[in-house]
Amino acid sequence: MRKKNIHIFSTSQNLAAFFTRNLAVLSHSLPEGTKTSVALSGGSTPRDIFQYISQNAVDSINWDSIQLFWGDERCVPPNHEESNYKMTLDTLLVNIPLESSGIFRIKGENNPIEEAERYSSVVSGLLPKHKYTPAFDMVLLGLGEDGHTASIFPPYIQLFDSKNLFASTQNPYTGQKRITATGRVINNAKQVFFLVTGASKAEMVARLIKKQEGYENLPASKVMPESKNLLWLLDEQAAALL
Repeated sequence: MRKKNIHIFSTSQNLAAFFTRNLAVLSHSLPEGTKTSVALSGGSTPRDIFQYISQNAVDSINWDSIQLFWGDERCVPPNHEESNYKMTLDTLLVNIPLESSGIFRIKGENNPIEEAERYSSVVSGLLPKHKYTPAFDMVLLGLGEDGHTASIFPPYIQLFDSKNLFASTQNPYTGQKRITATGRVINNAKQVFFLVTGASKAEMVARLIKKQEGYENLPASKVMPESKNLLWLLDEQAAALL
């Protein structure tokens, strides 16, 4: 891991500001009429970023160029407290001038196998292709304390190498059904951001970045975008063991 790809911030607010600047630059950099595709994640760090944008940076982003997707979703209705879409709606979407035509949610209320197929078709139909696979401009990823990312958990690490774009899976600890992007999508993105904050993530961050024993059995270790544009955005607590 090249050090220039690891950014450590004193606060989650500073982390959010850095990401927001990247998004703003990207949103203004494309030719008129083209779109910036962003696959969002759930979790506390993206929530902090969404709140930061809503409070400080709505006008800095060209929302007309943005298309929002999700990298994973819990199989719950869109008004459920565990829905990644609802979290984004409450903290970001209600505060920005993004038309509904630019928002493409995973429908967690649907049959997960059928929804994974439907969403794969949606993404494939809207995004430009690289090597016959849709290429997001940005993919946001979180990191679980068990080394999972998106909704690919260690017991189901084989999903990362699926030929499908999105797949049905589940949380092995709770049994909750999930829908997730696979490695085929994640590693085809132009930019991938690992967004990680908090002391509880420090051990896992160190294991992955330092390639400590057993790291290759963790789904997050398989995030290696072909573009080489993988950025770790960490707060000081998450980076404490580096």
